[in-house]
Amino acid sequence: MNYKKYEVEWTETAIHLMKKISDRRIQYKLLERTEKLAQLPDKQGKILEGELWGLRSLRAIGQRYRILYKINVQKQKVFIVAVGIRKEKDKADIYEIAKKLIRAGL
Repeated sequence: MNYKKYEVEWTETAIHLMKKISDRRIQYKLLERTEKLAQLPDKQGKILEGELWGLRSLRAIGQRYRILYKINVQKQKVFIVAVGIRKEKDKADIYEIAKKLIRAGL
């Protein structure tokens, strides 16, 4: 089957968060995983709720990292909003960081 390809675009915030990850291998694997979102992004990741409504979360690198993204069907684009490690109940948790960014209007 031939699916429409989406353009994957990184936000400045996501680029900044990616640069904060010191391990280049992890950066590469995250980048590799985001490229797969060009095909059927709505079939990947899970829909988030609450403050993060409108975003999707995709597990990466052995379930530790998350890629948060938003799909714009009309423009055929996937926007990478944030990337980072999942640390439940920690201020460095990617979901907590994303909530702060949303509250700040980013």
